[in-house]
Amino acid sequence: MKNWDPLDEQGACSVDRDCEDAYRVCQKLDIPFHQVSYVKEYWNEVFSDLLKEYELGRTPNPDILCNKHIKFNYFLHYAMDNLGADAIATGHYARTSLEDEEVFQQKHTKRPQKLFRNRFEVRNTVKLLQGADLFKDQTFFLSQISQDALRKTIFPLGDLTKTFVKKIAAEHDLHHVLKKKESMGVCFIGERNFENFLLEYLEPQPGNFVSIEDKKVMGRHKGWFLFTIGQRARLAGLKDAWFVVDKDVSTGDVFVAPSRDHPALYRDLLRTSRVHWIAEEPPAELVREKMMECHFRFRHQMALVPCVLTLNQDGSVWVTLVKPARAITPGQFAVFYKGDECLGSGKILRMGPSVYTLQQGKNREESPKKEEIDKIEPAT
Repeated sequence: MKNWDPLDEQGACSVDRDCEDAYRVCQKLDIPFHQVSYVKEYWNEVFSDLLKEYELGRTPNPDILCNKHIKFNYFLHYAMDNLGADAIATGHYARTSLEDEEVFQQKHTKRPQKLFRNRFEVRNTVKLLQGADLFKDQTFFLSQISQDALRKTIFPLGDLTKTFVKKIAAEHDLHHVLKKKESMGVCFIGERNFENFLLEYLEPQPGNFVSIEDKKVMGRHKGWFLFTIGQRARLAGLKDAWFVVDKDVSTGDVFVAPSRDHPALYRDLLRTSRVHWIAEEPPAELVREKMMECHFRFRHQMALVPCVLTLNQDGSVWVTLVKPARAITPGQFAVFYKGDECLGSGKILRMGPSVYTLQQGKNREESPKKEEIDKIEPAT
């Protein structure tokens, strides 16, 4: 699959190298090699959304949207309709509740789009389950794919560890693949200087770095969209590390704090967009009780955090954390889990007040009380 045209921007893209690697594997295994381009679709449905989210002051996750719109939509239908495939297999570290043999027995049916699926429809839903290698588990990136796509997908690596997969590759002389570095860049775009990359598409929006504590201007920046909550802000002339804790798109201010664990980075409440539920929409417990305990994460490989979901009428949820989490970021996806099942996800749109804001409010409330106590004359 080719989803990015390196001619669209300055710099290097690994797409040609990846294509060559895939071709060599196909030759080794004596299977056909097919290449299909979704450059236009990726631009319209993933990359344009990425730019829009950055302009709104949010930090998007294009890898989740790429899986939803490109790999498990356009590519899935291409494989079935053009190549006559019964199913697709991907290298994600994930599992489903279907045995591989059952996948090939599934019938592909297009379902109408509604706010919620019909809860009384008789359906043998397929669950998305974490991979056996929990460190490499990639259900986070699959949390927006459709039930129909999941029915037609197998994950051969789901029950294996990365170490064992490398051993298999070595035994089959796929050494050129073993030498590849772990991919850490944007899906299908690759690793690069992301600040320079974004500035090729978005106009610079200079603004101030502002201290969250005393509102002092600490420096200048080229645009709020270049920074995400929790990252280090490199301030000229300062040795000590300062970290981004909030942004104000209306003024262009990026608020910073002088500690990686500053209370302004911690929050225990957020609201999502309408949640995409993978197997059951919404889960019966959440419908019945209007609340549900589960776990969630908003970054791949972060530890799962216990939380309580409260369902809203529009299909969004409020997420209340058992304890505050660091650097909750608008635009990222809150991905929900029950045991080893990935339930689905929703985009983070709103956040509750930070621990620092709550502390400041409490201090303001207590200050007048202290003044009143000071005015009381001591008893003689």
